[in-house]
Amino acid sequence: MTGRLTKLAALLATILIGAATARAAGPLASWNEGPARQAILNFVRSATDSASPEFVPPAERIATFDQDGTLWVEQPVYPQVLYAIDQVPALVEKCPDLKNQEPFRTILAGNLEAVASLPVQDFEKLFEATTAGMTVEEYSASVRTWLAKARNARWNRPFTDLAYQPMRELLEFLRTNGFKTYIVTGSGQDFVRVYSAETYGVPPEQVVGSADATRFGYDKDGKPSLTKVPKVLLNDVFGGKPEGIHLMIGRRPHAAVGNSTGDQQMLEYTKAGAGARLAMLVLHDDPEREYAYGPARGLPDSRIGTFTQGLYDEASKSGWTVISMKNDWKRIFDFEE
Repeated sequence: MTGRLTKLAALLATILIGAATARAAGPLASWNEGPARQAILNFVRSATDSASPEFVPPAERIATFDQDGTLWVEQPVYPQVLYAIDQVPALVEKCPDLKNQEPFRTILAGNLEAVASLPVQDFEKLFEATTAGMTVEEYSASVRTWLAKARNARWNRPFTDLAYQPMRELLEFLRTNGFKTYIVTGSGQDFVRVYSAETYGVPPEQVVGSADATRFGYDKDGKPSLTKVPKVLLNDVFGGKPEGIHLMIGRRPHAAVGNSTGDQQMLEYTKAGAGARLAMLVLHDDPEREYAYGPARGLPDSRIGTFTQGLYDEASKSGWTVISMKNDWKRIFDFEE
């Protein structure tokens, strides 16, 4: 009997210690104490306190997040671009004339730096060529298969492993406090919807992204289907982000998080409303654990996820919080020890 009581006491002690540790870690365990973490806590406190003059009714608690560079790694090339690149050899095999045309010629040369420097029109041509004619189900299955096999070259891990742990915690913290979280991304809406629920806890219907048109029809068996066609419906960057938010969500967000000049208008739109507001930008300033680029604050320039000094100055002037990866995050990835 004594032995059983001893074991029971030890079990209870373990449970209590675990609970105490969880409470000590708090809701944002991967965040260091500092202005960024405190801004989040202050915002949620004001938004959810019914006695606060900035109280936000539950139905209006909308938070929007950019994806590339905000929720996961975007360097040296956006993952969706890498997916499209991997489809090019099979495409050129079917249409040999493409191998002498841009962007296919540069892609086949295998130089990612050169690919990253291609004009926007070439990326549009790439996406259209590698998706047109596919049903939405075929496209989703293709992306899912690619994600299961593809590995990021630096960490040799699946791309979905490279979601930022502090941002996952922020998403969950907001949801726990009654917020509906959306991804508002320049990447393809259908691409991100494949993995958004599993990776971020954001269901596909809460993903707003750049979108091509689809055409309704019937397959060879007479089954109704939607086929992707090369016509842009929404270019979800810059001013396209507030436009997409209005089109797909119908409410002005109370919180918005981004990392580049392409997110500025989303933050401006968010901050322009009444009640508690949170606008944040992720600054990539940790070359050891991730990457460092800006060119804000003298960091290296980058065409991928450009964060200019002008954007940094605007953040200071407008009361937006800049998150320093180096100083504000205890760890960046879930797999870090």
